[in-house]
Amino acid sequence: MSERAPTDHLVRTSELDAGDAMHIRHPLNPRSELFMTRLGDRTGLVHLGVSLARLPPGKESFALHVHSIQEEWIYVVSGTGHVRIDDAEVPIRPGDFVGFPPGGAAHLVRNTSDGDLVYLQGGDRRPGDRGWFPELGLVAYEHEAGRMALVKQDAIELRPMSDWLAK
Repeated sequence: MSERAPTDHLVRTSELDAGDAMHIRHPLNPRSELFMTRLGDRTGLVHLGVSLARLPPGKESFALHVHSIQEEWIYVVSGTGHVRIDDAEVPIRPGDFVGFPPGGAAHLVRNTSDGDLVYLQGGDRRPGDRGWFPELGLVAYEHEAGRMALVKQDAIELRPMSDWLAK
């Protein structure tokens, strides 16, 4: 039997206080500014992240990036903008769904309108994910709890496991 009350599985987004949203800024993108409310966490989800995001006019969600393992998606609730997918700028509007497979195209969301862009965003939380920031030349991973390591991509030496096998 669940220790959670039935109402603990429900988030009424119309009753959320906008002031409680997390204020997110990617530290390496001065145009990044996002207000995010984690809906999935409130309902007890642990393997799947789902958030309500508000992107102010002229702002970007993050930095152009690709995940190595985790999948991401957005569903536009209100407002308009663009999603950058590699070098393409794709217009988005209410009702649009965009998915980002791991190892796929680099992406970020831009609000190119005069009003807020509101969307649901989500993805899985598989461990071991690395983020690649192609314009920054960086690879990121969780180094320890609560701390991200940013490594210059050109400083990474990749060697096959066979190099460690005696011949």
